[in-house]
Amino acid sequence: MKRTLALAALLLAGFALAMPGAPHAQEAAPALTKDPKQVKAGRYRLDPAHGKITWSISHLGFSTYYGQFTEVSGDLVLDPAEPGKSTLSVKIGTGSANGLNDRLNAHLKTPDFLDVEKFPEATFVSQSIEPTGPTTARVNGTLTLRGVSKPVSFDATFNQAGVNPVDKIYSVGFDGWTVIKRSEFGVNAFLPLLGDEVALRLEGEFKLQ
Repeated sequence: MKRTLALAALLLAGFALAMPGAPHAQEAAPALTKDPKQVKAGRYRLDPAHGKITWSISHLGFSTYYGQFTEVSGDLVLDPAEPGKSTLSVKIGTGSANGLNDRLNAHLKTPDFLDVEKFPEATFVSQSIEPTGPTTARVNGTLTLRGVSKPVSFDATFNQAGVNPVDKIYSVGFDGWTVIKRSEFGVNAFLPLLGDEVALRLEGEFKLQ
């Protein structure tokens, strides 16, 4: 008799947990999505811990040298229904350029390169966003570096969106890629020994505000 009652209690408990509105159902996080059309519209802010710009440049033709800008902030207004209405603005602390070498890092801050004392910040402001595929777009805008403003475009790929399982905040993530010429922004030191073309790999996780 006791075994029968225990079995009945277990079945009832299982039925209660499976009912709509049960506590576990209410607490379940929304599913992640890789469909841009399912992303929440709104204003997003770049997560500074997961927003980086990796740069690379030819070093005397012998190798490709890599580094990062680690101080990046940004605001994204996202309209999944009409991506062309979305906007992006980014600020980059030029003093955060890091080539994992103290001597190089100090040189990057001088007037030979980024002239950090005079120009502590670079900015990018989008002018238009053109979808190029189901999960890709071309972001056109203006990059201002060392006081020089030039049109720059980069290719962006949507990764996924949903509630981040770590901080429980709705997030959206992208990759980006472009190449610029440093000479166009007045960074002419050691040309042509050091490459003029600088490849930029962009990574960003944005949090819904």
